[in-house]
Amino acid sequence: MHDPFPIPPIPALSRAVQPFADYFGLPTLPLHIHEIVLAACLYQFVFAVVAPNVSNYLVPVKYNALSKNRRMNWNVHVVSFVQSSMINVLALWVMFTDDERWNMDAQERVYGYTGGCAMIQALATGYFLWDLLITLSNVPVFGVGMLAHAISALLVYSFGYRPFVNYYSSTFILWELSTVFLNIHWFFDKLGLTGTKGQLYNGLALIFTFFCCRLVWGTYQSFQVSKDVYAAVTGKVSYIPTTSKIAQDLSVPTRYESTMRFVTEDSHVPIWLAVIYLGANVTLNSLNFYWFFKMIDAVRKRFEPKAEEESEKTEKTEGATTGADAKAQIKGRPRRRTILDGEEEGEHPPPGI
Repeated sequence: MHDPFPIPPIPALSRAVQPFADYFGLPTLPLHIHEIVLAACLYQFVFAVVAPNVSNYLVPVKYNALSKNRRMNWNVHVVSFVQSSMINVLALWVMFTDDERWNMDAQERVYGYTGGCAMIQALATGYFLWDLLITLSNVPVFGVGMLAHAISALLVYSFGYRPFVNYYSSTFILWELSTVFLNIHWFFDKLGLTGTKGQLYNGLALIFTFFCCRLVWGTYQSFQVSKDVYAAVTGKVSYIPTTSKIAQDLSVPTRYESTMRFVTEDSHVPIWLAVIYLGANVTLNSLNFYWFFKMIDAVRKRFEPKAEEESEKTEKTEGATTGADAKAQIKGRPRRRTILDGEEEGEHPPPGI
């Protein structure tokens, strides 16, 4: 598949990044640097313009009552919601329509390249670049942990421009499916809708998508990528032809002319790259299991308040309080801080990747 991004590479930008790409061995970066930059600019536009204006229009009282830091956190969640919704739709579309990706063998899954997968990789890299810049400039707000995550995510996705496991860019970005519901759950709390049926249904969708996309799908695909990378480390890439005629003479797929065009006889997967990539993958998968059980507990707490909280609420509503006052007091359930809040130290929600 050719790169489906509607804007072609910008020559001046490609030339500007070429020395960097040559030095670090990232031959496909100049082809997609414009997508990375434009994606980062889009997310900044959503953060600085769309989120404040839409929030002021829809929930002016709630939004303007927030402190500066919490308003910033609100805007970041808006960006995360937009990004996760958009990238999931595009990733699924690429996975179902990219014929070259469908037919990739183990060697292509490690060394191969398609424009569709590279576009997904670029859009994700643009988000992680924006996330790094925002987190770096506001470390007291987001914490050192989120800064470390932003650096790690950007680093791992940058390896794809070697190209390296370009095939899996669409695969692992589907972890973001649960992020859509995670952000919705967060907004339910901030809008005073804790304990409502809407939050319950969204919470169930959050747990279901997190389990399916991260634990089941993510674990299976982590096993697959480990096998492919191990085979690449212990073996040697076959000679890559430059024309379809040579490909036929060598009895290799003619699609190699396109999918393997950035690979040479010297191409290989160094041990350090395999260790860093697979190590990061195992770490994130382990954290996903930890976050899953923490999220179940967090959602449960939204709908099972402590006995003393129920007792306090009952006492407040007894006596002279009647009619509208009573309804106002018993509306919704008391909100107790959990990992889904992401505003207290050590209580950050699971990041997208």
